[in-house]
Amino acid sequence: MLRVENLQASYGAILALKGISIEVNEGELVALIGVNGAGKTTLLSTIAGILRPISGKISFRGESLIGKSPEDIVRKGISLVPEGRDIFSSLTVEENLRMGAFVRRDRLEYQRDLEKIFALFPILKQRLNQLGGTLSGGEQQQLAIARALMSHPSLLMLDEPSLGLAPALVDQIFELITTLHQQGTTILLVEQNVDRTLEIADRVYLLQTGKVKFSGTAAEVRHQGEVEKVYLGGIE
Repeated sequence: MLRVENLQASYGAILALKGISIEVNEGELVALIGVNGAGKTTLLSTIAGILRPISGKISFRGESLIGKSPEDIVRKGISLVPEGRDIFSSLTVEENLRMGAFVRRDRLEYQRDLEKIFALFPILKQRLNQLGGTLSGGEQQQLAIARALMSHPSLLMLDEPSLGLAPALVDQIFELITTLHQQGTTILLVEQNVDRTLEIADRVYLLQTGKVKFSGTAAEVRHQGEVEKVYLGGIE
């Protein structure tokens, strides 16, 4: 479904991605893990068209995404839930959901999608006319994911969805991600909660300083001991 080949990207003079290659197959939950500064968010931003790469290839269902705008990439079927959620705090929950459905035109289909969203996120139905900025952190994260789902993505990219949440809310978010995966959503997940991530991921890419250090199943990553080395500073 998604193929990234030898991708390089930078912030000014700082080379953040140094020839990264990954792939995500239909129906998979693939995780990107690594310490802060490893390049995980940069990779998602480049795939989403927010950051333009220096070189390399990004293809989705066989079509190149290089040079396409973020809006075009959403229309192709990729939605990003960014770190920090980035909901529209001055808009209501319903208005935020409408923004997520901007690529859609069929009102009847939109109403059906709302009902599906409410089945996944019952609290959002209760908060429908409430301003996004007045929601709790956990509710805002649910809204951010729901907004992304309103575009009918083939690939959902999640950047640190449990960041800053209380443990009970972290449980809810991971249960939600598991449910979406079981329902057939293809997911590319960036998470600092490594233990929980390894429990649910089909495959894992371990990033370090803009490169893929290791890739494989969660069991393979654990067996190699690379996670402990990276997070405990045992790798040069």
